[in-house]
Amino acid sequence: MKMRCLIIDDEPLAHDVILKYIEEAPFLELAGQCYRATEALEFLNRQPVDLLFLDIRMPRLNGLEFLRTLQQRPLVIITSAYEEYALQGFDLAVCDYLLKPFRFDRFLQAVNRAYAQFNQTQPAAPSAPAPQSPAQLAVKTDKKLVFVDLQSIYYLESLGNYVKVWQENSYLLTARTLSSYEAELPADTFVRIHKSYILNRKMIHALEGNIVHLRNGKQLPLGKNYRHAVNLK
Repeated sequence: MKMRCLIIDDEPLAHDVILKYIEEAPFLELAGQCYRATEALEFLNRQPVDLLFLDIRMPRLNGLEFLRTLQQRPLVIITSAYEEYALQGFDLAVCDYLLKPFRFDRFLQAVNRAYAQFNQTQPAAPSAPAPQSPAQLAVKTDKKLVFVDLQSIYYLESLGNYVKVWQENSYLLTARTLSSYEAELPADTFVRIHKSYILNRKMIHALEGNIVHLRNGKQLPLGKNYRHAVNLK
């Protein structure tokens, strides 16, 4: 289920940035845009939303004053150029505090946190299947964000502070560490087999000594300290 979002900010440029980021997050849906907190009050009286992107310094009614007027608050991510309001923001139980200007990876971290809280509040349908791991991996490469199906990934290869995300015969290069991906990938499918490699278990064709043979014909080393991870005796 997508989160319906409302942007509340008196700066048009701030709207442009957040709009662009929302478009790149598949679990977000724009519900509306307001340039004054008073305008947002009228909007919320007409229709509820799940998440607010809220500026603080705005005319007539600032963001914190606005929050205090709400009897039923959506999830809130504050977007402000002023860090001195952070403590007051967290006292009001906001999900996160983004200090302008913020990059997409920081935005994504904040909305992922909000989405986790959002999912906890949704009633469980009796016939609904159990929650599943994410089906895609977000890979930032060449100044764009690519969403890669997990089932198509063969392995991830570390190159210092960079990672190659390998599919069958091609890869995407991204400026992240292997450990950060290890914490994000579902452990039932992806396993660390070497200090430099994380492998999709479904791509294993055969195990031979300290070599893992993949379905596409490639071979990867199996580190001594990781043999137990692929259930070797």
